[in-house]
Amino acid sequence: MHFTYTPRGVCSRKIDLELEDGVITDLHFTGGCHGNLQGVAALVKGRRAEDVIATLRGINCNGKGTSCPDQLTFALEAALAAE
Repeated sequence: MHFTYTPRGVCSRKIDLELEDGVITDLHFTGGCHGNLQGVAALVKGRRAEDVIATLRGINCNGKGTSCPDQLTFALEAALAAE
C-alpha cells in the first residue's frame, strides 16, 4: 500500500512510503537533509512499522519538539490505520 504524509514542524515537505503487511518496503522523503534521510530510509526498509515507531518516536531536532524521524512515526501510524 502506498501512503503519502505531510510532515509538520520539520524541513522535509513530504513522506512517501510503501507498506506490505505492516512492513516498510519503500520510503522517500521530499526536502530535508537529503543524506541523513536517505540513511533513515535505508535503515528502516524491511522492518516492521511498529518497531520503527518504537525506535524513532520522540527524536527532537534542534529544539523543534519533533524531527523528520519523529514525523515518520506519525506517517507510519496513519498508514497502519489506513491499511
